[in-house]
Amino acid sequence: MVSADDLLMATDAPLGYQCRTALNLYSSPDLTSLATQAIAGRQLRILSSPRTATNPSAVQVCLVEDDYPGWLALEDVPKLESVETPYQAIAPSATTIQTQMPAVVTILLHWMNRPNRYLWGGTAGPNYDCSGLMQAAFMTLGIWLPRDAYQQADFTRAALPQTWFADVPPAGVPEDWFQPLQLGDLIFFGTPERITHVGFYLGDRYYLHSSGESQGRNGIGIDRLTPDENSISAAYYAQLRGAGRVTQSYQPTGQPQWRSP
Repeated sequence: MVSADDLLMATDAPLGYQCRTALNLYSSPDLTSLATQAIAGRQLRILSSPRTATNPSAVQVCLVEDDYPGWLALEDVPKLESVETPYQAIAPSATTIQTQMPAVVTILLHWMNRPNRYLWGGTAGPNYDCSGLMQAAFMTLGIWLPRDAYQQADFTRAALPQTWFADVPPAGVPEDWFQPLQLGDLIFFGTPERITHVGFYLGDRYYLHSSGESQGRNGIGIDRLTPDENSISAAYYAQLRGAGRVTQSYQPTGQPQWRSP
Protein backbone atom coordinates (compact mmCIF):
# COMPACT_ATOMS: atom_id res chain seq x y z
CA MET A 1 0.00 0.00 0.00
CA VAL A 2 1.22 3.49 -0.89
CA SER A 3 0.50 6.61 1.15
CA ALA A 4 0.18 10.17 -0.09
CA ASP A 5 3.28 10.99 1.98
CA ASP A 6 5.24 8.48 -0.12
CA LEU A 7 4.35 10.42 -3.24
CA LEU A 8 5.48 13.65 -1.64
CA MET A 9 8.94 12.17 -1.28
CA ALA A 10 9.30 10.69 -4.77
CA THR A 11 7.42 10.78 -8.05
CA ASP A 12 7.73 7.07 -8.73
CA ALA A 13 8.74 3.72 -7.31
CA PRO A 14 11.64 2.05 -9.15
CA LEU A 15 9.27 -0.26 -11.02
CA GLY A 16 6.09 1.81 -10.77
CA TYR A 17 2.81 0.97 -9.09
CA GLN A 18 0.00 -1.53 -9.46
CA CYS A 19 -3.72 -1.03 -8.85
CA ARG A 20 -5.09 -3.12 -6.00
CA THR A 21 -8.66 -2.48 -7.18
CA ALA A 22 -10.37 -0.78 -10.12
CA LEU A 23 -9.63 2.95 -10.21
CA ASN A 24 -10.91 5.96 -12.11
CA LEU A 25 -8.52 8.21 -14.01
CA TYR A 26 -9.65 11.69 -14.99
CA SER A 27 -8.93 14.09 -17.85
CA SER A 28 -7.79 16.94 -15.61
CA PRO A 29 -6.74 17.54 -11.99
CA ASP A 30 -10.18 18.88 -11.08
CA LEU A 31 -11.40 15.25 -11.34
CA THR A 32 -14.68 16.12 -13.05
CA SER A 33 -14.40 14.22 -16.36
CA LEU A 34 -13.60 10.51 -16.49
CA ALA A 35 -10.80 9.70 -18.95
CA THR A 36 -10.48 5.95 -18.42
CA GLN A 37 -10.52 3.26 -15.78
CA ALA A 38 -7.82 0.87 -14.60
CA ILE A 39 -8.82 -2.60 -13.45
CA ALA A 40 -7.05 -4.36 -10.59
CA GLY A 41 -3.57 -5.46 -11.60
CA ARG A 42 -2.87 -2.68 -14.09
CA GLN A 43 0.41 -0.87 -13.66
CA LEU A 44 1.05 2.87 -13.74
CA ARG A 45 3.78 5.43 -13.34
CA ILE A 46 3.54 8.67 -11.39
CA LEU A 47 4.23 11.69 -13.62
CA SER A 48 3.92 14.46 -11.03
CA SER A 49 4.08 14.75 -7.26
CA PRO A 50 1.22 16.39 -5.36
CA ARG A 51 3.83 18.75 -3.91
CA THR A 52 4.25 20.40 -7.34
CA ALA A 53 0.71 19.90 -8.66
CA THR A 54 -1.55 22.86 -9.31
CA ASN A 55 -4.33 20.89 -7.63
CA PRO A 56 -2.98 18.98 -4.60
CA SER A 57 -6.01 16.67 -4.55
CA ALA A 58 -4.84 14.81 -7.67
CA VAL A 59 -1.68 13.25 -9.04
CA GLN A 60 -0.84 12.81 -12.72
CA VAL A 61 -0.17 9.23 -13.80
CA CYS A 62 0.35 7.18 -16.95
CA LEU A 63 -0.90 3.62 -17.38
CA VAL A 64 1.94 1.36 -18.43
CA GLU A 65 0.24 -1.12 -20.77
CA ASP A 66 -1.15 1.46 -23.21
CA ASP A 67 0.82 4.63 -22.32
CA TYR A 68 -2.46 6.38 -21.44
CA PRO A 69 -2.21 9.41 -19.14
CA GLY A 70 -4.72 10.71 -16.63
CA TRP A 71 -5.23 12.14 -13.17
CA LEU A 72 -5.74 9.98 -10.09
CA ALA A 73 -7.51 11.29 -6.99
CA LEU A 74 -5.06 11.59 -4.12
CA GLU A 75 -7.52 9.72 -1.91
CA ASP A 76 -7.10 6.69 -4.21
CA VAL A 77 -3.32 6.52 -3.77
CA PRO A 78 -3.61 4.00 -0.88
CA LYS A 79 -5.21 1.64 -3.41
CA LEU A 80 -1.82 1.35 -5.16
CA GLU A 81 1.06 -0.90 -4.28
CA SER A 82 4.65 -0.90 -5.46
CA VAL A 83 5.38 -3.21 -8.36
CA GLU A 84 7.76 -6.08 -7.67
CA THR A 85 7.88 -7.39 -11.25
CA PRO A 86 8.08 -4.99 -14.21
CA TYR A 87 5.47 -5.23 -16.93
CA GLN A 88 6.46 -7.51 -19.78
CA ALA A 89 4.58 -6.91 -23.03
CA ILE A 90 3.84 -9.96 -25.16
CA ALA A 91 3.96 -9.99 -28.95
CA PRO A 92 1.51 -12.57 -30.34
CA SER A 93 1.51 -13.16 -34.08
CA ALA A 94 -1.29 -11.95 -36.32
CA THR A 95 -2.35 -15.56 -36.83
CA THR A 96 -2.51 -16.20 -33.09
CA ILE A 97 -4.61 -13.08 -32.60
CA GLN A 98 -7.09 -14.13 -35.28
CA THR A 99 -7.62 -17.52 -33.61
CA GLN A 100 -8.76 -15.62 -30.50
CA MET A 101 -11.60 -13.75 -32.22
CA PRO A 102 -14.35 -16.31 -31.40
CA ALA A 103 -13.35 -15.99 -27.75
CA VAL A 104 -13.61 -12.21 -27.99
CA VAL A 105 -17.15 -12.63 -29.39
CA THR A 106 -18.10 -14.84 -26.43
CA ILE A 107 -16.83 -12.20 -24.00
CA LEU A 108 -18.62 -9.34 -25.76
CA LEU A 109 -21.94 -11.20 -25.93
CA HIS A 110 -21.70 -12.04 -22.23
CA TRP A 111 -21.12 -8.39 -21.38
CA MET A 112 -23.95 -7.30 -23.69
CA ASN A 113 -26.42 -9.61 -21.94
CA ARG A 114 -25.88 -8.21 -18.46
CA PRO A 115 -27.29 -4.84 -17.34
CA ASN A 116 -25.10 -2.04 -18.67
CA ARG A 117 -25.14 1.54 -19.86
CA TYR A 118 -22.81 3.71 -21.91
CA LEU A 119 -20.15 5.35 -19.75
CA TRP A 120 -17.72 7.85 -21.23
CA GLY A 121 -14.28 6.62 -20.15
CA GLY A 122 -15.61 3.25 -19.02
CA THR A 123 -13.26 0.28 -19.36
CA ALA A 124 -13.76 -1.65 -16.11
CA GLY A 125 -17.34 -2.83 -16.70
CA PRO A 126 -20.18 -3.39 -16.66
CA ASN A 127 -20.46 0.07 -18.26
CA TYR A 128 -18.20 0.94 -21.19
CA ASP A 129 -17.67 3.53 -23.86
CA CYS A 130 -17.09 2.32 -27.42
CA SER A 131 -13.29 2.10 -27.44
CA GLY A 132 -13.16 1.05 -23.78
CA LEU A 133 -15.31 -1.96 -24.66
CA MET A 134 -12.94 -2.94 -27.47
CA GLN A 135 -9.85 -2.52 -25.32
CA ALA A 136 -11.33 -4.42 -22.38
CA ALA A 137 -12.51 -7.37 -24.49
CA PHE A 138 -9.17 -7.85 -26.24
CA MET A 139 -7.32 -7.27 -22.97
CA THR A 140 -9.00 -10.28 -21.34
CA LEU A 141 -7.10 -12.43 -23.84
CA GLY A 142 -3.79 -10.62 -23.38
CA ILE A 143 -4.09 -8.50 -26.53
CA TRP A 144 -3.62 -4.78 -25.93
CA LEU A 145 -5.17 -2.02 -28.03
CA PRO A 146 -4.61 1.70 -27.61
CA ARG A 147 -7.30 3.37 -25.52
CA ASP A 148 -9.25 5.77 -27.78
CA ALA A 149 -11.14 5.09 -31.02
CA TYR A 150 -8.93 7.33 -33.16
CA GLN A 151 -5.83 5.66 -31.66
CA GLN A 152 -7.28 2.23 -32.42
CA ALA A 153 -7.94 3.36 -35.99
CA ASP A 154 -4.32 4.43 -36.43
CA PHE A 155 -3.15 1.17 -34.83
CA THR A 156 -5.18 -1.12 -37.14
CA ARG A 157 -5.70 0.85 -40.34
CA ALA A 158 -2.62 -0.34 -42.23
CA ALA A 159 -3.94 -3.92 -42.32
CA LEU A 160 -7.01 -2.85 -44.34
CA PRO A 161 -6.02 0.40 -46.10
CA GLN A 162 -8.38 -0.11 -49.03
CA THR A 163 -11.43 0.02 -46.78
CA TRP A 164 -11.12 3.71 -45.86
CA PHE A 165 -12.99 6.65 -47.33
CA ALA A 166 -13.97 10.20 -46.35
CA ASP A 167 -17.72 9.87 -46.90
CA VAL A 168 -20.23 7.12 -47.60
CA PRO A 169 -20.97 7.34 -51.35
CA PRO A 170 -24.45 8.66 -52.26
CA ALA A 171 -25.35 5.23 -53.63
CA GLY A 172 -24.21 3.58 -50.43
CA VAL A 173 -21.23 1.41 -49.56
CA PRO A 174 -20.37 -0.87 -52.51
CA GLU A 175 -20.70 -4.58 -51.89
CA ASP A 176 -17.02 -5.22 -52.54
CA TRP A 177 -16.15 -2.96 -49.58
CA PHE A 178 -17.32 -5.73 -47.24
CA GLN A 179 -15.42 -8.57 -48.91
CA PRO A 180 -12.08 -8.10 -47.06
CA LEU A 181 -13.76 -7.90 -43.65
CA GLN A 182 -13.32 -10.73 -41.15
CA LEU A 183 -14.67 -11.56 -37.72
CA GLY A 184 -13.00 -9.27 -35.22
CA ASP A 185 -12.16 -6.39 -37.53
CA LEU A 186 -12.79 -2.99 -35.97
CA ILE A 187 -15.31 -0.75 -37.72
CA PHE A 188 -14.74 2.99 -37.37
CA PHE A 189 -17.12 5.92 -37.56
CA GLY A 190 -16.80 9.69 -37.33
CA THR A 191 -16.10 12.66 -39.57
CA PRO A 192 -13.48 13.17 -42.29
CA GLU A 193 -11.42 14.97 -39.65
CA ARG A 194 -11.70 12.57 -36.73
CA ILE A 195 -12.64 9.01 -35.76
CA THR A 196 -15.14 9.14 -32.90
CA HIS A 197 -16.64 5.64 -32.62
CA VAL A 198 -15.67 1.99 -33.01
CA GLY A 199 -17.41 -1.38 -33.15
CA PHE A 200 -16.50 -5.08 -33.46
CA TYR A 201 -17.36 -6.77 -36.76
CA LEU A 202 -19.40 -9.97 -36.45
CA GLY A 203 -19.94 -10.75 -40.13
CA ASP A 204 -22.74 -10.19 -42.67
CA ARG A 205 -22.49 -6.42 -42.00
CA TYR A 206 -23.33 -6.82 -38.28
CA TYR A 207 -21.18 -5.22 -35.61
CA LEU A 208 -21.31 -4.99 -31.82
CA HIS A 209 -20.63 -1.72 -30.03
CA SER A 210 -21.38 0.41 -27.00
CA SER A 211 -23.31 3.51 -28.04
CA GLY A 212 -24.51 6.55 -26.13
CA GLU A 213 -27.94 8.07 -25.72
CA SER A 214 -27.75 10.75 -28.44
CA GLN A 215 -27.86 8.33 -31.40
CA GLY A 216 -27.59 4.91 -29.78
CA ARG A 217 -29.19 2.73 -27.15
CA ASN A 218 -27.16 3.81 -24.09
CA GLY A 219 -25.30 0.54 -23.84
CA ILE A 220 -23.97 -2.48 -25.70
CA GLY A 221 -25.88 -3.80 -28.69
CA ILE A 222 -25.65 -5.13 -32.25
CA ASP A 223 -26.34 -3.05 -35.35
CA ARG A 224 -25.84 -3.48 -39.07
CA LEU A 225 -23.93 -1.53 -41.70
CA THR A 226 -26.98 -0.53 -43.71
CA PRO A 227 -29.03 2.67 -44.04
CA ASP A 228 -32.39 0.98 -43.44
CA GLU A 229 -31.98 -1.57 -40.63
CA ASN A 230 -33.06 0.75 -37.78
CA SER A 231 -32.47 4.33 -36.74
CA ILE A 232 -29.27 3.50 -34.87
CA SER A 233 -27.83 1.51 -37.78
CA ALA A 234 -28.74 4.31 -40.18
CA ALA A 235 -27.17 7.01 -38.01
CA TYR A 236 -23.85 5.21 -37.73
CA TYR A 237 -23.89 4.01 -41.34
CA ALA A 238 -23.86 7.64 -42.44
CA GLN A 239 -20.70 8.17 -40.38
CA LEU A 240 -18.85 5.05 -41.56
CA ARG A 241 -15.18 5.81 -42.22
CA GLY A 242 -13.41 2.48 -42.49
CA ALA A 243 -12.22 -0.73 -40.89
CA GLY A 244 -8.99 -2.04 -39.44
CA ARG A 245 -7.64 -5.39 -38.35
CA VAL A 246 -5.85 -6.20 -35.12
CA THR A 247 -2.60 -7.87 -36.16
CA GLN A 248 -0.47 -7.10 -33.11
CA SER A 249 -0.63 -6.27 -29.42
CA TYR A 250 0.27 -2.72 -28.46
CA GLN A 251 3.87 -2.37 -27.31
CA PRO A 252 4.28 0.40 -24.72
CA THR A 253 6.87 3.07 -25.40
CA GLY A 254 7.09 4.51 -21.91
CA GLN A 255 5.96 7.88 -23.26
CA PRO A 256 2.46 9.21 -22.47
CA GLN A 257 0.19 9.19 -25.50
CA TRP A 258 -1.55 12.50 -24.97
CA ARG A 259 -5.11 12.63 -26.23
CA SER A 260 -6.00 14.73 -29.25
CA PRO A 261 -8.31 17.68 -28.45
